[in-house]
Amino acid sequence: MKDDFVKYQAQTSPYPLALQVSHAKGSYIYDTEGNAHLDFVAGVSACTLGHCHPNVVNAIKKQADSYMHVMVYGEYIQEIALNYAKALAAILPKPLESTYLVNSGTEAVEGALKLARKYTGRSEIIAAKKAYHGNTMGSLSLMGLEERKAPFRPLIPDVNYITFNNIKDLEKITTRTATVILETIQGGAGFIVPQEDYLKKVKERCQEVGALLILDEIQPGFGRTGKWFAFEHYNCIPDILVIGKGMASGMPVGAFSSSATIMNSLKSNPKLGHITTFGGNPVIAAASLATLITLQKEDLISKSIEKEALIRKLLKHSLIKEIRGKGLMLALIVDNETIANDLILQSAKENLILFWLLFEPKAIRISPPLTISNKEIEQGCSIILSILDRYLQ
Repeated sequence: MKDDFVKYQAQTSPYPLALQVSHAKGSYIYDTEGNAHLDFVAGVSACTLGHCHPNVVNAIKKQADSYMHVMVYGEYIQEIALNYAKALAAILPKPLESTYLVNSGTEAVEGALKLARKYTGRSEIIAAKKAYHGNTMGSLSLMGLEERKAPFRPLIPDVNYITFNNIKDLEKITTRTATVILETIQGGAGFIVPQEDYLKKVKERCQEVGALLILDEIQPGFGRTGKWFAFEHYNCIPDILVIGKGMASGMPVGAFSSSATIMNSLKSNPKLGHITTFGGNPVIAAASLATLITLQKEDLISKSIEKEALIRKLLKHSLIKEIRGKGLMLALIVDNETIANDLILQSAKENLILFWLLFEPKAIRISPPLTISNKEIEQGCSIILSILDRYLQ
């Protein structure tokens, strides 16, 4: 199977982990040899409710029995997608009342950028250095690391950069600026959280010059940081919100939300300002709605802060220099890249799934399902500490 995997499926790196998956349930992924792998990554923050949560599976089956794809986004009224958009509006602060459902986080970023340029009539986009917003051409254009962009140039023009948490850089936001796009918590850079009312000050500067603020909550959204959305921690409501990953608990999805006034910019001049075939797919919408309802009923969001405290309490070791992030979006920072790589690879051999971050080589990702139990957290942390102890020896 590994030989066929390399031969027939396009590869993203020279050395894939190549775990041969049989099935997955709860906090575990099972390989074809029957081994249970404790998942501390959740599909890179995508499986909010763990693997194959019965509420999500049942919602998918029920909708698939009624109908699946029937028409491109925006033409037919599909009750499940409408119900999801209404439920989302109920948990979002005003004026984020209108949601455009798409296929992925990176498409949501593309739509948000187009919306901001269309509404403001301006072209300049300001992103943060070491940002990660996806890999399509528009999203890639926002990335602040030239070595990752260079092979794919030319990218979209008029993109400039500020340093996350640097207040002085806000002077670069001017009346030329259509939008500032930031991750509420920088992911690939190492789970960097905003400091000293940074996001609030960015929003104030945008309001001064007539620019729109886009916050990318693709990774921290849907309870991962202890609030529905991470911006709620920082007293800053964006003009456009970008979401994805965990909103459908393992199904491919994305969306961007804004006020009806701003969103209506995509309706005319030209019509079909953004179009998508499978956006708002009813099966995906069913999974999204089941995820949202389950998060509401099972009080998983507030518990993510308690689980963060447990992880921080357990993972004390001389080789762990810092634990960054919030809730169940955490990164262990160790002394060097070698230790990080060894910990991730050795954990895999001991049936614990950890993963890397894109731009911080000394970081190890810990982003388990919100449904993970305290016992499972203790089990995983014990494996990490054991490996680090052996590393010292």
